[in-house]
Amino acid sequence: MWNRVDFRINTALNRIRKAFRGVLKRVNSAGGVQTVQANALAGEPLQDVELFQHYGFTSSPLKGTMAIFIPLNGVTSHSVAVATEHARYRLKNLKPGEVAIYDDLGQSVTLTRNGIIVNGAGRPVLFTNAPKARFEMDLEVTGEIKDHCDSDGKTMHEMRVIYNGHNHKENGDGGGTTNQPGQKM
Repeated sequence: MWNRVDFRINTALNRIRKAFRGVLKRVNSAGGVQTVQANALAGEPLQDVELFQHYGFTSSPLKGTMAIFIPLNGVTSHSVAVATEHARYRLKNLKPGEVAIYDDLGQSVTLTRNGIIVNGAGRPVLFTNAPKARFEMDLEVTGEIKDHCDSDGKTMHEMRVIYNGHNHKENGDGGGTTNQPGQKM
């Protein structure tokens, strides 16, 4: 008798769809919750599946991104995507406890064991809509620093050249010029 009960329970459970993998074909990020179209690994199409992401973090995954789908109440047509992964672009070889965000262009922010690394992948890193940036530490720069960069600003190097080479009229000796500064900047 128990064998028949087990058989009927297993038969009923096998009719309920369990979590499965799929590959994204399209993402619609315009709404309050993103939706995706995907193909399950069995080849079945999924339409307008909600893509749930962690609070405070969002992305618009590329076509070809793998995803895990959970069919609510075991119904494939009412699935939600809960995780995505694209092996081609994911940062690799992170040490235990390290965290990174990244995109398909090679840009990333990585919280490493040795500090925070921002990789702009050859593109500018912009800080916008803030009254100021404050650094409570020494600042070392291997490139140029330029003020008023959107108008007539000068780089620190240009200012240093001007200062080191400057002189001006002397007031007390009939208009002669001063020597260049004895201590260079």
